[in-house]
Amino acid sequence: MALFSRIMGLIESMQSSGRWLFKYRGQLPLVLFALAVPAVYFTDYSSITALTEKIINYSAVLFSLAGFLIRSYTVGTTPLGTSGRNTKQQVAEELNTTGIYSLVRHPLYLGNYLIWLGIVCYTKNVAFVMVFTLLYWLYYERIMMAEEHFLMGKFGNAFLLWSERIPAFIPRLSGFTKPSSSFSLKQVLRREYSGVLATVIGFVFVELLIGWKMYGTYALGSRFTTVLLGTAIVAFLLRSLKHYTKWLN
Repeated sequence: MALFSRIMGLIESMQSSGRWLFKYRGQLPLVLFALAVPAVYFTDYSSITALTEKIINYSAVLFSLAGFLIRSYTVGTTPLGTSGRNTKQQVAEELNTTGIYSLVRHPLYLGNYLIWLGIVCYTKNVAFVMVFTLLYWLYYERIMMAEEHFLMGKFGNAFLLWSERIPAFIPRLSGFTKPSSSFSLKQVLRREYSGVLATVIGFVFVELLIGWKMYGTYALGSRFTTVLLGTAIVAFLLRSLKHYTKWLN
């Protein structure tokens, strides 16, 4: 009985910390920015061949692109009132079980992991990749527990039946069910522009750190400058459309 009480107390503690972390989950990238500084500083870039560097760089970008594809499909096919950017409390008007939710229970967090994994891989520091993966799991495991506790309380047996079939984080490769809502590009543009800009800034930040480590300069190449300015302009236009027009509603 004492052991059971301890286990239940531990679960409740993790759920409580998950509810708190849920409110501040948008600040996690700031931690990664800080950790990138020592990661770059302690990386020996002179031992990395040009071919290896190119493979890692392209792989890093592909990871982030895959993350955004997952996020975009999720956001674009999910009914309003769920899977939002709300930070104050859990919100779920209905239980999502179709579309990407027929393959994985937390697709947005999977997408986030891949996006940030790309930036972390760009540092070319294996230890940083491992530390990031561990921190991400410890951080989001608690958030996922809190979310599922909320969903269990609201949807009961329907949630249990769904969660028993669908993995939490690593998608299954079969059993896809067509989403109940058609894909909305406007919804993606309305919600994802800031994340794209933040990701580009993340890559630029790491590139500047590597330039400082290797050459003692913070100069940014023309390719990075073009991508950064282009993304910033598009993000500004979408933000203006979101706040001052009804086009993205």
